[in-house]
Amino acid sequence: MIKAARVAGRSLTKDFREVENLQVSIKGAGDFVSRADRAAEQIIKEELLEARATYGWLGEESEPIKGEDPTRRWIVDPLDGTTNFLHGLPHWAISIALEHKNEIVSAVIYDPCTDEMFISEKGQGAWLNDTRLRVSGRKRMQETIYATGVPHSGDENLSISLKELGRLLPKCAGVRSFGAAALDLAYVAAGRFDGFWQRGLSPWDTAAGILIVRESGGLVESISPEKNELEDGEIIAGNGEIFEQFSTIIRSSS
Repeated sequence: MIKAARVAGRSLTKDFREVENLQVSIKGAGDFVSRADRAAEQIIKEELLEARATYGWLGEESEPIKGEDPTRRWIVDPLDGTTNFLHGLPHWAISIALEHKNEIVSAVIYDPCTDEMFISEKGQGAWLNDTRLRVSGRKRMQETIYATGVPHSGDENLSISLKELGRLLPKCAGVRSFGAAALDLAYVAAGRFDGFWQRGLSPWDTAAGILIVRESGGLVESISPEKNELEDGEIIAGNGEIFEQFSTIIRSSS
């Protein structure tokens, strides 16, 4: 998984340098990024399925594959933060997760721009390069900062997201919207954010981050507690000290 992420990362980094030059042109940048995205997914797919040919596949840019082994599948986002990539913003990542019997057991989130590799295996903790990850220990809401993805115009979640921000902002030290859900979750695991929430996500956006946060000592749930956080697409994550306060604020906006 690490090898696949690094190989795809080199391809995307090369394309990222090109897309920065395309910003002076109205035409071409969107199509160029789409091609870069698909090419990165193909690289990852070839690497992973060569290593584990019987596993299934769920990726953002290609059709699902039902593997010979029905208990295992790869869940991959080859370019999380596509809009950032398109605009020449160096904040995007590759996300790779392995699911076994409906549970994420291995995860990699790789940021080629900073060469930060977040990795985890179930029961083995989580790591950033060679450093063990732990969620933050902040207990006071007024000292905490959070991350979310603010919906664009026309998104059905825009209204409720504004309500959530209106309830949370007066009680905390700030909210950031960096535009890459996988990295937001990795940053919760690293203690950089105290929590993260977002609606309208897909499994490839969150699969790797869910495991990395949990193996760093954090909590992850669906915003609707009775639903599955991976399949539901509505996720809330944070350190255990503030999770109850944080989740109560977000859930009361529903």
